[in-house]
Amino acid sequence: MSRKLFSLGFVIILIFSLSLTGCGSSKGNNNAGTNSEKPAANTNGDTAGNATTEPAVDESTAISGEITFLTNRTDMIGKEYDEYAKRFNEKYPNIKVEFEGSQTDYNQQAKVRMASGELPDVMFIPQIPNSDLPKYFASLDDLGLTDQVTFKDFKSQDGQLYGITTGNSTSGIVYNKKAFADAGITDIPKTWDEFLAACEKLKANGVIPLASNFKDKWPLNTWAFDTPRLIAGDPNYPNEKLNQDAPFTMDTGYGKAFGLLKELNQKGYLEKDINSTNWEQSKKDIASGKFAMYYLGNWVINQIIGAGTTSDNVGFFPLPYDNSGTVTATLSPDNFYAVAKDSKHIDAAKVFLKWMIEESGYEDFAGFISPLKGKESKLTQLKEFQATGVTLVEGTVDDPKVTEISNKAQLDLPAVVQEFVLAKDPQTVLDKWNKSWAKAKKDLGY
Repeated sequence: MSRKLFSLGFVIILIFSLSLTGCGSSKGNNNAGTNSEKPAANTNGDTAGNATTEPAVDESTAISGEITFLTNRTDMIGKEYDEYAKRFNEKYPNIKVEFEGSQTDYNQQAKVRMASGELPDVMFIPQIPNSDLPKYFASLDDLGLTDQVTFKDFKSQDGQLYGITTGNSTSGIVYNKKAFADAGITDIPKTWDEFLAACEKLKANGVIPLASNFKDKWPLNTWAFDTPRLIAGDPNYPNEKLNQDAPFTMDTGYGKAFGLLKELNQKGYLEKDINSTNWEQSKKDIASGKFAMYYLGNWVINQIIGAGTTSDNVGFFPLPYDNSGTVTATLSPDNFYAVAKDSKHIDAAKVFLKWMIEESGYEDFAGFISPLKGKESKLTQLKEFQATGVTLVEGTVDDPKVTEISNKAQLDLPAVVQEFVLAKDPQTVLDKWNKSWAKAKKDLGY
């Protein structure tokens, strides 16, 4: 796979250069609401329009049912989701939407429910091979969005679309500008050494430099997935494990990426007790300046603003993971919406999913780049990010064989990061997972 490096400005222009054709249209072969365009049969059995043709059915009232959306955004339940439901029902009054929050690890909870056969109507796709998508989810090609959405190949199988990204992100350092100014940091760090120096100034000023949310595990995804790819300089780096029996070493992408976080912890630049962190509280602490930085995607920016600060106090720059002075960042999709194949109200579920993509405005609320080509982001912090001269590495689709091996080896990379950071001898952690990887790979015949 060839390497794809783009400037952020170029990528955004490329992604959003195509105009939206057919957004919100009820035309086309769309199970999620095309009754108004379907010709009614006459008494002679043909579909030609004549005086005996039945009147068209209004799609907004023809589709009904009660559906459930399982979401990881528990903070939106009773708030923004209520507003979404109200607006949705103004257009589709006969569809009732319930929002169910995942209180634990979403990926694990979703897999448990898949195994039990009790899937919600609308959900995010967990980490499963794409070959399993048709077993659990309905094709979304009838929504008329297939040619309009970005990253459509990520959740497709046998030419069918099963998942649509909620939005796209690039990862970097989201920071409190006042905390930086109060600590005497006048320039954005462009090398790892400069980043460490900034952390030292923040620490000396009584501010926790970086909120890792170590205990919650999922916030470590940037260290587990994005940073190894960047350090290796290979957008397909995660899939290269397929050709290796010992992919985890100290001197390559994974070891170096995990080592950065370990160094930050050893120098006292993370939370004082990384085993008792709290995600919701950390957003308030970033907003107040008690904590200075996150290393996460642009999606978290609006959450920090909502936690008690102003937009102009929140900045965004790429993580300078080495001392080269040349910085890259990833462009990646976030969670993928899907509709359960066995939903009792599959048309209602599809109508809601399409509305979330086209009309809800969730991507702007969440701070995402829109999943639709041609729809520009309103996030001003992306302009600051672009001004650093960063280049973007476009992510690649996970190889299903790699996913299969990972599942058999019970490989959970964010958990590996946790082990690595806390270990006295991190090499033993890598050795353990290399052994598990090699065995699973051999057992599966790869």
